[in-house]
Amino acid sequence: MKLSNKAYDVLKWLSLVALDAIGLFYSTLSEIWGLPFGDKVLATCVAISVFLGALIGISSAEYKKNKKE
Repeated sequence: MKLSNKAYDVLKWLSLVALDAIGLFYSTLSEIWGLPFGDKVLATCVAISVFLGALIGISSAEYKKNKKE
């Protein structure tokens, strides 16, 4: 599967910045305000972030490999 540059950039931003920030933000607020499932939301965001990061890494490696050929 080939990603466009825009899709790659969006997924990279989501995996490196947004998901971790959202998870930490909600987890912190859940501690302060007693919101439910703070630890589960944080763990889910981190899991998705790591998964997207792995896919991006694979895509980047494939791109570099094909570029050399």
